[in-house]
Amino acid sequence: MGQYIVKRVLMMIPTLLLISFVVFVIIQLPPGDYLESYIAELQAQGESVDMEKVAYLREEYGLDKSFLEQYVSWVTGFVQGDYGYSFEYDLPVSEVVGDRMYLTILVSVITILFTWLIAFPIGLYSATHQYSWGDYGLTLVGFIGLATPNFLLALVMLYFANVYFGTSIGGLMDEQYVNQPWSWDKVKSVLEHLWIPVIVIGTSGTAGMIRRLRANLLDELHKPYVVTGRAKGLPETRLLLKYPFRVSLNFFIADIGNMLPSIISGAEIVALVLSLPTTGPMLLGALQSQDMYLAGSFLMFLAMLTVIGVLISDLLLAVLDPRIRLEGGAQR
Repeated sequence: MGQYIVKRVLMMIPTLLLISFVVFVIIQLPPGDYLESYIAELQAQGESVDMEKVAYLREEYGLDKSFLEQYVSWVTGFVQGDYGYSFEYDLPVSEVVGDRMYLTILVSVITILFTWLIAFPIGLYSATHQYSWGDYGLTLVGFIGLATPNFLLALVMLYFANVYFGTSIGGLMDEQYVNQPWSWDKVKSVLEHLWIPVIVIGTSGTAGMIRRLRANLLDELHKPYVVTGRAKGLPETRLLLKYPFRVSLNFFIADIGNMLPSIISGAEIVALVLSLPTTGPMLLGALQSQDMYLAGSFLMFLAMLTVIGVLISDLLLAVLDPRIRLEGGAQR
């Protein structure tokens, strides 16, 4: 196990280097840079442009250097913990992310817990009561959840939250707590607003997870080892949870590689509709304004989480399912 982990960690280094090069190429593909876009915007508004200041900024942040020089400088700084400077916010990238990262993690983690708490019991019930009225009803609800666009559900939830609960529309807190230090009143305001994005974002994920868990569990329940265990008199609950349900969780564990970056990126469209101060809209804004260091650092962070998540999922799969081995090949 130790040798396998060391091998995988060493493989991450060239993988992340290749990803960093691809990310830097992508963010450099649009013509021009942030300063040129900024100059064009000022000129369109009829304002004067201090070209000496522009030349100074271009030299200060290395925008006058070649592509390879800019890439090496960016990667070197990233390894040392310097994620670059955000031109749009006029702040270091680490300060721009700030509370957005914590709020995004809070929303995403609670959404995942909400999804699992709803999906697991319903999936178990549907699989063990196949073709019953409860199974048909829950299946219908699941299809409705899959078919309903998140942004439409977000608009409906905003209306009901404002009309029936008096919750202010949009955001994760009342306006008086924005950019204020954390306090108990600010925490209560966040909790008051949090349930709306959790339900909106978690609806489609819950519906899809129910269908997948039901299908996998039904496949396992018809296998010979389940029939044998039932014939030997094993209690039904123990038989269900210890073997079929455990094997059915493989796809949940395999999704950790995608789950970790989604915790940070969040649901961008829902975040825009709900005016959430999360990192998803920030990334979209950075890409639109060509804020290269902010966008590149954020994409690299997502890539790192993906690589780490894949390693974690592989190790957990080996622990969860004895049929999975860390190394291929037959053992004799």
